[in-house]
Amino acid sequence: MEKWSLMTITVLLALTVRWAVSLGSYSGAGKPPMYGDYEAQRHWQEITYNLPIRQWYFNTSDNNLLYWGLDYPPLTAYHSFVCAYIAKLINPDWIALHTSRGYESQPHKLFMRTTVFVADLLVYIPAVILYCFSLKETSAKKKASTCALCILLYPGLILIDHGHFQYPLSLGFALWAVLCLSHDWDLLGSVAFCLALNYKQMELYHSLPFFCYLLGKCFKKGLKGKGLVLLTKLAGTVVLSFAACWLPFGTDVEQIMQVLRRLFPIDRGLPCDKVANIWCSLSVLIKIKNVVSPRTQLKLSFAVTFLSLLPACIKLTVQPSLRGFKFALVTCALSFFLFSFQVHEKSILLVSVPVCLIINEIPFMATWFLLVSTFSMLPLLLKDGLLLAYAVTTPAFLAVCLASFSILEKTSAEDLQLKAFSLSLKGYVSWFKSFPRIVRSLFLLSLSLMGVLSVLSAAVPPPQSLPDLFPVSVSIVSCLHFLLFLVYFNVVILWDSKNRSQKKMS
Repeated sequence: MEKWSLMTITVLLALTVRWAVSLGSYSGAGKPPMYGDYEAQRHWQEITYNLPIRQWYFNTSDNNLLYWGLDYPPLTAYHSFVCAYIAKLINPDWIALHTSRGYESQPHKLFMRTTVFVADLLVYIPAVILYCFSLKETSAKKKASTCALCILLYPGLILIDHGHFQYPLSLGFALWAVLCLSHDWDLLGSVAFCLALNYKQMELYHSLPFFCYLLGKCFKKGLKGKGLVLLTKLAGTVVLSFAACWLPFGTDVEQIMQVLRRLFPIDRGLPCDKVANIWCSLSVLIKIKNVVSPRTQLKLSFAVTFLSLLPACIKLTVQPSLRGFKFALVTCALSFFLFSFQVHEKSILLVSVPVCLIINEIPFMATWFLLVSTFSMLPLLLKDGLLLAYAVTTPAFLAVCLASFSILEKTSAEDLQLKAFSLSLKGYVSWFKSFPRIVRSLFLLSLSLMGVLSVLSAAVPPPQSLPDLFPVSVSIVSCLHFLLFLVYFNVVILWDSKNRSQKKMS
């Protein structure tokens, strides 16, 4: 009873923080002609309610795709339709075709913010709570509420969902999928992940770990017996889930192809915005978009991404374990973020949420990563007027992690899951004795650098000759951090020789 009381307080605190952030400015508010992501979500409601399904993804006189055209999978469109139906009952002007563009009344803002809260309460937050209660360590039962508090107060997701404005449904469905797999509910987990993938195509970041983990389980059971039965059931579940989501579009091949073209606009080429991935960092030295064609860029990014995530996927397939699965979710998503085609600043959340799932195992490195991931979105947050929210939620998150996990005391090789790796190095004894002190020093240096860049970005005008100095600096510093984290997480996976139980969360 006591743990549920603590969890209730945790959820109320998390909701209070979300509501406080939502009272700030809105992405693109009052800035025609495109306004911002808030308007994108509102416009999708306008389109899905007023136009027939066959026109949702096509450019017509009533649906100008250059003005926030739908570019997410069908489940996002269906969700927009449901929200629009409710909006119509309250005030038809909110979704009136053409005339509602740029609508920004206070009642409508309250409605839109409420829809995000409902999505959080129905999908994301319950998954976090159940996940934390499912942790099997003896100390985890009493720490379930503190673990949930750290996850629910992760500032990156709060600032993007409730400040910049988007819905947490795809990440919520992915969390439910992880939760189901942890209890051997493989078919339900497959359905949940299919829902995540059909809500946002960026869930492809997590697809290979799901595939490799389940395939590895089938191999382990034997492909001539129970493994083949499980594989057949999984394949059927995925096919039926996708068929249900795409049913209104499935009768017309051109409809399907048009949706796919909207989901994967490869002709745009590699992004040139200030994203903390390798391509944007390299663009400071060489303009890749000016050197190679979009098709070649696509092949190059695919090859590098595939090679970077291959070791973790092979290990997970050969030795499937829940612990390995969770770490593989991190490394694969981080590989996609760093090297793949068409990356947005917000895509780092696809790495951050899996990192949240292992915060109880490696609290120091997880906290460090989550702080860097929030910092990497600073240019976007400043553009959205979220400086105050960023300045409050980020130190608060660090303080909660320090109080909950005493992270600065957990920097030994064993605490960081590097003991097996250290034992494989010759002469490791002398070097690893000073390892905790070195790691803490690097952490404090990293925090100081991020703090200085945050202040400079917010308060100091850049030189006229270098107008993008601070956003580029934030991207490069974050990218260097992410590259080191990618190496670290891969080392943890590849040197992990422990045989973990498949039946409980590790």
